[in-house]
Amino acid sequence: MNARKMTLNQIYEAGLEALNRELGPVGMVRFLQQFETGRGDYSRERRRLLGKTTVKALARKIQKRRTGA
Repeated sequence: MNARKMTLNQIYEAGLEALNRELGPVGMVRFLQQFETGRGDYSRERRRLLGKTTVKALARKIQKRRTGA
C-alpha cells in the first residue's frame, strides 16, 4: 500500500479498517471520539454562561453546593 498514491478517501478508509482490526469497533469509536472538532464558539458560549464570574466565585459556589449551605 503506497499512501502517496492513495486518495484522501482511500487513506481514511484504510485507517478505519486498521483501527477496527486493532481496537475492535468499540475501541475504534472511542479513539475517533477524541478528535471530534465540535461546533460553535466556545469562548462566546462560556461568556454567555459564566459572564464575568471569577475562579474564586466559582469555587465558592462549588463549596456551597458540597456543604449544602
